[in-house]
Amino acid sequence: MPTRGHPAIGISGINATDNPGPGVPVAKCLRLSGRAGRLIGLGYEPHDPGHYLRQYFDDSALMTLPGQGWQAYRSRLLQLRDRHGLGIIIPCLDAELPLYIRFQDELAREGLRTFLPTEEQFKLRNKEHLAELAPIIGARHPRTWRILSVNDLAVAWKECPLPAFIKGPYYKAYRVSQWEEAVHHMAALAAEWGWPILLQEAVAGDELNVVGVGDGDGGTLGLVAIKKLTTTHLGKIWSGVTIEHARLLAVCKQFIRATRWRGPFELECIDTGSEIQLIEINPRFPAWVGFSAGVGINLPDRLVGHLSGETVETHSDYAPGRLFMRFTDEVVTDFAHFQQLLSH
Repeated sequence: MPTRGHPAIGISGINATDNPGPGVPVAKCLRLSGRAGRLIGLGYEPHDPGHYLRQYFDDSALMTLPGQGWQAYRSRLLQLRDRHGLGIIIPCLDAELPLYIRFQDELAREGLRTFLPTEEQFKLRNKEHLAELAPIIGARHPRTWRILSVNDLAVAWKECPLPAFIKGPYYKAYRVSQWEEAVHHMAALAAEWGWPILLQEAVAGDELNVVGVGDGDGGTLGLVAIKKLTTTHLGKIWSGVTIEHARLLAVCKQFIRATRWRGPFELECIDTGSEIQLIEINPRFPAWVGFSAGVGINLPDRLVGHLSGETVETHSDYAPGRLFMRFTDEVVTDFAHFQQLLSH
């Protein structure tokens, strides 16, 4: 039920599996700060572990799929606003972001605030446009081919050095060195995410990531840079360490100034030793955002405070050499909770 005081915050991306979403870490950050009111997990599957993590979420609900269109999605959000007192939403999944961004002003009029980029800003970081953006922010971008068919892949395959990466338009990337596996992953990604598929040359070097929140005026609410140490089979960070890296942070700050980015983001880069290669820009918090709170730069908390009109810290003074290590765990609960999700 709605409560007085701080509005409830809806957080999506509560799939905390071997390919984790950012939702649970975002909730964890807000719990650590103590600033937030009730936290409501917004899931798309009853199997999403966030539904059952009551140490982070006060309640949870199943969402309408974005593919069902804006009116159905909006109707569900308004139901949850009235039921739970939602006043802020932190969307954390690529597939839902276009809806939230396109209709963020309408949501604000309905009492549901977000802190997201504009549609124009969102398009700038599209994987297809990174080759144009990279030189503007002082980076380079690996050679990339846009694939719309097997014939396109065959042409690009002759030109692209191997091994290479096959990438979906929103999510997932697979390292490939054989034609058969490239075709297989292309078909699977297209079936899951649609076209175009991208073929990208592999770049050797240190894998570096930066998470931050742009204030919409060319400034930032804070940045944390890490070096990947180990990853999963999908390339997701399993362990990492904070770093000081002047060239990387200069690229990141130039990205914020050039785009006047508003909201969370993650830059994925490779330091080849002589240059910074820009691999991807994610328009949301990454799954490792909980690390930011652990090193004293609680980005989800700063976002909520800024969105609420409060004065928040904006420094990025964290210690290098801080390690995070992801692990798996289990939660034991009653099967009735699972059944209730399905019935409601």
